[in-house]
Amino acid sequence: MAAVRTLGLLALVSYLFYESIAAFFILLPFGVWFFLRWEAECIEKKQREFQAQFREAIQSISASMRAGYSVENAIKETKRDLSLLYKENAAIQREFTHMVRQIYLQVPMEQIMEEWSGRVEQEDVRNFVNVFVMAKKSGGNMLGIIGTTTRQIRDKLEVRAEIETMLAARKYEFKIMSAIPFGMIAYMKVSFPEFMGILYGNLLGIGVMSVCLGIYFGAYMLGERIVNIEV
Repeated sequence: MAAVRTLGLLALVSYLFYESIAAFFILLPFGVWFFLRWEAECIEKKQREFQAQFREAIQSISASMRAGYSVENAIKETKRDLSLLYKENAAIQREFTHMVRQIYLQVPMEQIMEEWSGRVEQEDVRNFVNVFVMAKKSGGNMLGIIGTTTRQIRDKLEVRAEIETMLAARKYEFKIMSAIPFGMIAYMKVSFPEFMGILYGNLLGIGVMSVCLGIYFGAYMLGERIVNIEV
């Protein structure tokens, strides 16, 4: 998907700003840069989705343990709860399916949790697993420790979700504003082809359009820094 978007963007820029096939190939390095950014955005989106799924999972684990389930049975019960909320191909579903299989194979719970932390490589999961393993090994009040940790992680994720919700409108506005220059140039090319024609096929026109493209790129980067706040 990111590759298609990149090629489409390069084709659009090459046509609107230069009307040149050669420009498409000259701009390929920028295309690679955009491709990597879009790939990173896709990964970040999946991570945010997993964080929401993880919040539901740890709340279910904590509730099951308060109800008197052992850790192993709490994991199994959580898997059943997650099946009602998410499809089987959801990331959290795949993880808990794998953990339940390990439980039936009688793999130690600490090992199961540590392997889970290593697979997903997320800070919240790592913190939860570290607390879980320490509580399991120390023989302390596991229910109380896990309950406290669960509430802290849940509160942190809820605050993060609220901030992202507030920023969502601004990000949508930024995407619209980013598309407006392309729409304006396309409108000018269709409505006033004679006026725009002097900007193509000559060095002066190429220079003017390159400056405009550079200004747009700088404004785009600045806009991204403003709306993409680290939470």
